[in-house]
Amino acid sequence: QVQLVESGGGLVQAGGSLRLSCAASGRTFSSYNWGWFRQAPGKEREFVAGIRWSGLTSYADSVKVRFTISRDNAKNTMYLQINSLKPEDTAVYYCAAGSGSRSAYEYDYWGQGTQVTVSS
Repeated sequence: QVQLVESGGGLVQAGGSLRLSCAASGRTFSSYNWGWFRQAPGKEREFVAGIRWSGLTSYADSVKVRFTISRDNAKNTMYLQINSLKPEDTAVYYCAAGSGSRSAYEYDYWGQGTQVTVSS
């Protein structure tokens, strides 16, 4: 059974940092693309960052410079380092794995989400 489990979310003050993790089990994801998405209340799920199997990364314009995505294939784990957090970063963050790039429809596996709340 394939599972993706996010961790690392929490409540943080504006300007703070968090490191989200996404641990996969049930199969090896070294040949998959990974992505982070987020969904704020009343808004659609949006792409945040992605890392291809080759290691090539991409980011939404709103998070460039502040967010860094990485992966450790040996641990079957992906990370999202979030710096200089802003209140508008408040959302549930989801990790995903598949053949996708920026579209959520292109990902086959999803985690349950981890809440990030940024206070002003």
